[in-house]
Amino acid sequence: MSELPSRRRLLRLTAAAAVIPLPQQFASPSAPNSGAAPAAYTAGPTGSTGAAGTAGAAGSALPVPSSWAVRPFPLDAVRLGDGVFRGKRDLMLEYARAYPADRILAVFRANAGLDTRGARPPGGWETSDGNLRGHYGGHFLTLIAQAYADTREAELKAKLDYLVTALGQCQEALAENGSPRPSHPGYLAAYPETQFILLESYTTYPTIWAPYYTCHKIMRGLLDAHTLAGNAQALEIASKMGDWVHSRLGRLPKAQLERMWSIYIAGEYGGMNEVMADLYALTGREEHLAAARCFDNTALLKACSQDRDILEGKHANQHIPQFSGYLRLFDHTGEDAYAAAARNFWGMVVGPRTYSLGGTGQGEMFRARGAIAATLDDKNAETCATYNMLKLSRYLFFHDQDPAYMDYYERALTNQILASRRDVGSTGSPEVTYFVGMGPGVRRDYGNTGTCCGGTGMENHTKYQDSVYFRSADGKSLYVNLYLASTLEWPEKGFVISQRSAFPDEGASTLTVMEGSGRLDLKLRVPAWATRGFTVTVNGVRQPGRAVPGSYLTVSRSWSRGDRVRVSAPFSLRIEKAPDDPTAQSLFYGPVLLVARSTEPTFRSFSFYKDFTLRGDLADAVRPEGRPMHFTTHGLVLAPFHIGDDSDYHAYFKRSEPVIVFGAADSGVPNRDRGDGTTFLDLVWNQAPFGTSGRFVRAVRAGAGDWLSERLLTRSERDRVVAAATRAGLES
Repeated sequence: MSELPSRRRLLRLTAAAAVIPLPQQFASPSAPNSGAAPAAYTAGPTGSTGAAGTAGAAGSALPVPSSWAVRPFPLDAVRLGDGVFRGKRDLMLEYARAYPADRILAVFRANAGLDTRGARPPGGWETSDGNLRGHYGGHFLTLIAQAYADTREAELKAKLDYLVTALGQCQEALAENGSPRPSHPGYLAAYPETQFILLESYTTYPTIWAPYYTCHKIMRGLLDAHTLAGNAQALEIASKMGDWVHSRLGRLPKAQLERMWSIYIAGEYGGMNEVMADLYALTGREEHLAAARCFDNTALLKACSQDRDILEGKHANQHIPQFSGYLRLFDHTGEDAYAAAARNFWGMVVGPRTYSLGGTGQGEMFRARGAIAATLDDKNAETCATYNMLKLSRYLFFHDQDPAYMDYYERALTNQILASRRDVGSTGSPEVTYFVGMGPGVRRDYGNTGTCCGGTGMENHTKYQDSVYFRSADGKSLYVNLYLASTLEWPEKGFVISQRSAFPDEGASTLTVMEGSGRLDLKLRVPAWATRGFTVTVNGVRQPGRAVPGSYLTVSRSWSRGDRVRVSAPFSLRIEKAPDDPTAQSLFYGPVLLVARSTEPTFRSFSFYKDFTLRGDLADAVRPEGRPMHFTTHGLVLAPFHIGDDSDYHAYFKRSEPVIVFGAADSGVPNRDRGDGTTFLDLVWNQAPFGTSGRFVRAVRAGAGDWLSERLLTRSERDRVVAAATRAGLES
């Protein structure tokens, strides 16, 4: 598998052929779908069943399944406030507004035998002969739909309707005049049906790429155009595509399907099971649910449902979205194996295969469980994979309100996703990352027009607000999951709640009831990193209750207009160790990954304990640099990873504490490892802070006694260690 060419390598080989953006902009034709903007949709407890109506009417939100204990708010119910998240979003909105729709449509029109209007395809993998062409158009539909749901800009709605109308024309032209004519009139793609036919005879990549992956992106974009922007024709087109999918796969033996889905990349189908399940929720047609089940990747599904980890060597992003689909199938079928597989899979990835920024994979592949330090290089953490892990985490939380899902969500969103957009404007490129290297002295490579990560990257930055707030199924509770500056409108309850926050620059937030009143349980997430305290006041009065890191703190009361909730979770410096090499470490300030600015191609060596005072705080060794969220240590500048530039950086360093030293007092005794990654100095300083020097010396003496009993120190070494602690005379 490692000998196969990566899609990233193929992109680089063809980069020179990338086309130059044309000045031509889309021109909205006189078409039925150019009607008035729809009203905001709401995802109610029961939802509605997507009947096709006039374009411009309100879209049908996906019906919310009864298995969801909490529900999301519509994208347009939450508005981002000022800050870095909104800034990154605005950069992507600039691209969404300016990029010509006809360039997105060129490959579809060419395949359907229609006039391309002189437009050239975007480039990258989205070329006139690319085996994945059309996928980028699906992502672009989602980008415009999300951008419209967020801003309600009429020009974005017109652009989206223009795209949908043109795709409908392509679908009709293929059915009537396709050469060759598709096997079913619902077929829509930017290439002939050949790739799908070849997959059924087990043709491998790169002869074909991932035909159902491309199909998924197009269908997802169409459903988003319907549910987010009210385009009824988009649902009609997607429904016909679903009929075509069922016509191809519904007749195939299960063994054949399973073999197809096991093929590297060629069998990659993205979230086809998810989108078909969502289509079924909107149409109620059993064929669409049956088609969703055709995508069961049985061997992996069964292993994960039994909590057997067989991920090593598998293509990460080929498999992650399958599990979001399994959860959606669980919603419709109630079959526990689907839900168990998704839960267990998440646990196999988050932690054992997750780098400090929240991403996973090396060179697009899952590596061995726990292999983090061993896999650090310039090709870690494919951005697509993180996009899909966030979606899976969100779905899991709808079923089970385990705070770990939102802790992961915050980590990956704040670090990898926020970092994945370059901090410059562009109307010709999404300026997003593919791989995000975690090795020493790497840099981020931005651009990615036409790639998978270019596609998901467009989506990432226009939906930051989708998980800030959730509501309980009975409407009695509001979950505050992320402390992002934002305003929530909850018309069913009459509440408008604003949140003022400088996150991720600080851990304080103020929520104000701007409109509405009534009883509500406010569930505030206590982040796992909030070990230096988490306090809540309401109108200046501190609230009771123990705030445990990695939980939710509930404030129950009858709220009135003007009520203010102040949340404080002070940031502090902390270390995270790689599971396979505890000396390979990352440095965080609260939830924010800090990276050392350095071009050195080898790991930098850091030693902190020698600088510790009695408070035992990393702040003794890592000093503020002068700019917010910037620090210095060992002569290097540490900066927040989410800054979108192309500086060389080190996300991991090697911790070197070879000798037991307290301040200027060197014992000369080796700082041995207990065998579990814990050294003697770790043992001592994990007990900090120490109120007095005497308490510190007693802790050292007790630890040295334990180390002696475990034969990790000799008697002479123990005495030298205790003498050094006494001699150090450390102060607070």
